[in-house]
Amino acid sequence: MYSLDMGETMTDLMTAEQLESIEIPGKWTELVRGQLIVREPPSTYHGKISATILFLIAAFTRPRGLGAVFGQDIGFKIESDPDTVRAPDVAFLNRERSARVGKRGYSAVAPNLAVEVLSPGDRPSEVLEKVAAWLSAGVELAWVVDPERREVRVHRADGSIAVLASGDRLSGETVLPGFACAVTELFE
Repeated sequence: MYSLDMGETMTDLMTAEQLESIEIPGKWTELVRGQLIVREPPSTYHGKISATILFLIAAFTRPRGLGAVFGQDIGFKIESDPDTVRAPDVAFLNRERSARVGKRGYSAVAPNLAVEVLSPGDRPSEVLEKVAAWLSAGVELAWVVDPERREVRVHRADGSIAVLASGDRLSGETVLPGFACAVTELFE
């Protein structure tokens, strides 16, 4: 467990290695440019949506051997000096990127697809900052799933954005060619 040394303050920059040993009961942690971010855990409904997305992607990718799917709490080191470790609700890494995932610590690799499921307390500016960090780190496709509006915002590496709602189909585009599901399926 990480603890502050004499003279060290919470304003000192933390590393990804130090974050690995942080445990705050009942809280989730991330690291943004060396600063510890502590959040409340998401709701049960949030977890249900995340699990549904993970299941749909895994059911598509596993039989095809396309790569690996990761669930909540899995951090990826997407910046160094100072370190940034972000944890999407669902992530997909193709075979090439998933081969770079180590057995210990936060892997210094960005997912091909990062999925963020909004919680009621999420501030839009923080979500946009997180999506920008994902895209800057090499994420090709980021889905922001909004349970309140029952829609998905699709952010692409080229800067384009699409908003999908009931009646639309969510596509894996070039990251997961052939994958598609109804937006409403995410909220069932």
